[in-house]
Amino acid sequence: MSTVSSAVDHAVEHRVRLPEATSATLALTLRNLLHWMRQPQLLLLSTAQPVIVVVVFTAVFRGTVGPLDPVAFLLPGVLVQVVAFDSLQTAVGLAEDLSDSTVDRLRTMPVPRCAVLVARTLADACRNTAVIVLMLGAGVLVGFRFSGGVVHTVGALLLVLAFAYSLSWVFAAIGLSVRGGAEAANAAGVVWIFPMVFASTALAPAADLPDWMRGFAAHQPVSAVVDGVRALLGGTPAGAAVLTASMWTAGVLLVFVPLSVHRFRRLS
Repeated sequence: MSTVSSAVDHAVEHRVRLPEATSATLALTLRNLLHWMRQPQLLLLSTAQPVIVVVVFTAVFRGTVGPLDPVAFLLPGVLVQVVAFDSLQTAVGLAEDLSDSTVDRLRTMPVPRCAVLVARTLADACRNTAVIVLMLGAGVLVGFRFSGGVVHTVGALLLVLAFAYSLSWVFAAIGLSVRGGAEAANAAGVVWIFPMVFASTALAPAADLPDWMRGFAAHQPVSAVVDGVRALLGGTPAGAAVLTASMWTAGVLLVFVPLSVHRFRRLS
């Protein structure tokens, strides 16, 4: 019976053409966004929390950056931190869809399985865009100024969004690999992202970190992206930092996109 079901799924998936796949992806993306917007508590928390984080972190960690401009140094790090944690929603959303049989219902339709994952990550990218805009507005209120100009500012935003999108695929793989629903997916994601975010150059220069942490912080993706965004927004030479951050982002996508798709095919 399972062999017949797999054969039917395989045949249905191969009958779906690119226009239908694109249409299904856009429809599922809209569905995920509407699901988010129709939950007032979730909408309020996901929009108010980033603003609070910017205000609180730039106030609390001012003394950790020495003679550097605290707001100019901290805002890029906080920006990357928040979108990294916000990308956890990919794992939570996928775990919820698996547990409430949403994925099973989609299997009965001519919807390519990869569209489910792409739609989830695109919806999270849209949410991250809104979060970034809110955080930049809060940054301006606490004294941040865009020293890099329009082009560098747009480049910084694209770099953050690209990195957040790559993390969404990491969390997609995590959400598809754990058992226990949304809570387990969230816990598994936090265990992975917490040391990556805080053992980085987001809140303190690498030279001020403990010796045992300094090497890790200097050679991990969060620090690379933070340094690239900081250079772009600050108007300092950013070529090497942006290149390193882009290579990390591309590497994460190359590994976790096929891994997530493979895992999703096995589960569904």
